[in-house]
Amino acid sequence: MKIEPYLFFDGRCEEAIEFYKAALGAELLFMMRNSDSPEPPPPGMLPPGSEHKVMHASLRVGATVVMMSDGRCGGDTVFKGFSLSLGSPDEAGARRLFDALADGGQVGMPLAKTFWSPLFGMVNDRFGVGWMVSVSVPAAA
Repeated sequence: MKIEPYLFFDGRCEEAIEFYKAALGAELLFMMRNSDSPEPPPPGMLPPGSEHKVMHASLRVGATVVMMSDGRCGGDTVFKGFSLSLGSPDEAGARRLFDALADGGQVGMPLAKTFWSPLFGMVNDRFGVGWMVSVSVPAAA
């Protein structure tokens, strides 16, 4: 069994895809717009003008697949109560990822040495998604 995050971007999914491709080197695996659906949505499910919004997309970030959508475009997207953890094999990589995610976002905890990692920091990106960035320390033998 595995858990894959599914994020709803309230009409900004395509912007998020491009941001994560640039910031994290994410690879777009699949994207379908509402207008591409083989079945129409139930009446009233989507607001007018959302026909070309993203119904579903999958991104590969490293070895992880992150699924995403524009959702119902109802103004109710709030990313709260979780963070995505992102490990880098070295400090330079952690700094690059952290700085890229912080561009247009808000730093909650600047990158700093902790007792569990040479560098660890927390940031909410420009979409409000929480990230914990750290240098991955190899497990003890």
